[in-house]
Amino acid sequence: MLPFRTEIRNSPKEQTLKIYLSNTSLDNELKILLEKVDGVRMVEVQESISRNRAEENITIYREDSISMNILKEKVDDFLENYFERVDI
Repeated sequence: MLPFRTEIRNSPKEQTLKIYLSNTSLDNELKILLEKVDGVRMVEVQESISRNRAEENITIYREDSISMNILKEKVDDFLENYFERVDI
């Protein structure tokens, strides 16, 4: 099982990036680290409402100056590096 999955989501107000972790105990630690990624305006840990999802998700709101696709690539790269270090 992959340690994380990211999705670009559309809401009535703005696009967000949702991160679903297989280990939700890392949500708050990763929230603090993700707030430092360039292009991130705000990060929240939210309870998931949808079926077949993790109990919680990390929601990232982007700054207007960055494309959501570019931000998703940056976050995916960050998380891949994070989980490579954790697995060693």
